[in-house]
Amino acid sequence: MTTDTAPKPSFWYRLAHPGQFVALTRPWLWPLTLITVALFAVGLWFAFFNSPEDYQMGDTVRIMYIHVPTAWLSQFVYGLMAVSAIGSLVWRHPIADVSMKAAAPLGATFTALALFTGSLWGRPTWGTFWEWDGRMTSTLVLLLIYLGIVALWRAFDDQLRAARVIAVFTLVGAINIPIIKFSVDWWSTLHQPSSVFTMSGPHMPPSILTPLLVMAIAFTMLFLTLHLKAMHTEVARRRLMALQRQAAQTGKTA
Repeated sequence: MTTDTAPKPSFWYRLAHPGQFVALTRPWLWPLTLITVALFAVGLWFAFFNSPEDYQMGDTVRIMYIHVPTAWLSQFVYGLMAVSAIGSLVWRHPIADVSMKAAAPLGATFTALALFTGSLWGRPTWGTFWEWDGRMTSTLVLLLIYLGIVALWRAFDDQLRAARVIAVFTLVGAINIPIIKFSVDWWSTLHQPSSVFTMSGPHMPPSILTPLLVMAIAFTMLFLTLHLKAMHTEVARRRLMALQRQAAQTGKTA
C-alpha cells in the first residue's frame, strides 16, 4: 500500500492557474457586492444628513465625497496595474496579465469621474471649470495613458505578446503617479495640500472626515468587486478564443 505524500499546491500557486483562480474567487463576489452596497448606504447617509455645509461653498462641498475617492482610485488602480506589469514581465504570471487588462478600463472610468466632478466642484469654488495647474494637467495625462493602454490591448490579437508590450508601457507611465501626488508641493496650484494623511494628522473635523473615509472605502470595494468580475470575464473570453483557435486548426487538418 502506497501513500501519496506529494505536497498539495499552495493557495498562491493555485491562483496562478486561470481556472483555479476563477473557482477560488467566484464565491467572493456576492460578499464583496453586499459589503460595497452597505458601505455606500452608510457613506451617503453621513454625507447628506450628518455632514455640515461649508461656510463658503455650501452644499457644493458634498461633491468632495465622490471627487476625492475617485481621484484616489485613479492612482491606486494604476499602482495595481504597475505591480501586475512587474508580475507579468518578471514571473510571466498569467493572472497578472488578466489583472492588468481588467483594471485599465476601470482606472480610466475613475479618472474621468475625478476630472468631471473636480470641474463641477471647481466652478463655484474657483470660478472656472478648468485650470491648467499641475494636478489637473497630470491627471488628464493619466486619463490619456489609461485610454492608450485600453487601445493597445484591443490592437493586439496575441494577448501574451500584448501583455509584454503593455507591461513596459505601464511601468513607464507610472512616473506620472508621483507627479500627480506631489504636484501641489512642487508647483503653484489651485489644489490644497493633503488634508487627511499628514504628519500631524487629519486637518478636517470628524463630521467631514468620517463620511469621506467611508466613501473612499466604499469606492475601493466597488473597484475590487468590478475588477474581480472583469478578471473572470477576461479568463472566460481567453478560454473561448483558445477553443475557437483549436477548432479552426482541427478543421484545417481534417
